[in-house]
Amino acid sequence: MTPTSFAPDTAPLEVLPRDISAYRQGNTGIAYVHRFESGRPGPHVLVNALTHGNEICGMVAATHLLDTGLRPKIGTLTVSFAHVEAYNAFDINRPYENRQLVHNLNRIWSKEMLDGPEQSPELRRARELRPVLDAADYVLDIHSTRAPVQPFWVYPEFDRNGRLAQAVGNPLVHLVMPVGCAPGTGVNGYGRHGEAGDEGGALVVECGQHFSQSAADLATDVSLRFLAHLGLIDPAPDAVAPEAARRFRLLEVHMVTSESFAFTRPVIGFETFNKGELIAVDAGKEIRSPCDNCTIFMPTREPVVGREGVYLTVQI
Repeated sequence: MTPTSFAPDTAPLEVLPRDISAYRQGNTGIAYVHRFESGRPGPHVLVNALTHGNEICGMVAATHLLDTGLRPKIGTLTVSFAHVEAYNAFDINRPYENRQLVHNLNRIWSKEMLDGPEQSPELRRARELRPVLDAADYVLDIHSTRAPVQPFWVYPEFDRNGRLAQAVGNPLVHLVMPVGCAPGTGVNGYGRHGEAGDEGGALVVECGQHFSQSAADLATDVSLRFLAHLGLIDPAPDAVAPEAARRFRLLEVHMVTSESFAFTRPVIGFETFNKGELIAVDAGKEIRSPCDNCTIFMPTREPVVGREGVYLTVQI
């Protein structure tokens, strides 16, 4: 079977970045980080936007929380804009290119990287944000996808995270990440959030296509439901009980090793393959499905050596 070209990017640019310099000052001594304390006991909740520069739905949600003057009834709320430097590098003619500048900000949250000698805009920002993550009992890290696929949660495989995602509700798809199975350490695997235990929780929500209005709307809605579930705000009067979710466990991540990486057919995510079926080829190496009904997540839009090519999962 001959590898084919990648699926083209055809999604319209419905929501674009805007100037967020007015949010730089914050009140924590860390640029673009805002904290509000209720003065009453309760969890410290972090809503984090722009871990990747072109995933702007988080910006929409974070600015909504700030612009509406939302304040927690209990506990503490922190709202942060993570990678503003990458966000500000947006080019409408190359809208997918400002995900990161050097490192992936969602892969460098290990002690080895944060305490190591390497330097980059992402490591500099992660080191600035480290005390913000250290203080948070609960983390909502808002992301989006390059293709218009159904939204989903992503979290390390701890029961506390699964319970939290199920309780918050929509999205109704969960991608469960066994500890150590994915490359690097993400925001929701940093520190105590990457360790076993029953306290707290840390979730990534993938809200849909980067520039879609529906992703921006979902990011705002999820943020409010997340805060309501944890008691920081009142639930919406029309809130409904969460439905049962479909859960997928990560089996393998294939990294791109050559510019010749290509799928056997155009894919955007959520395609399924039978056991042994050829999914992609990379420098002559065949990537085949390890099981029946293997579902792929987050296939790369173009082969960049050293970045993820495709996530292989199975429904559980």
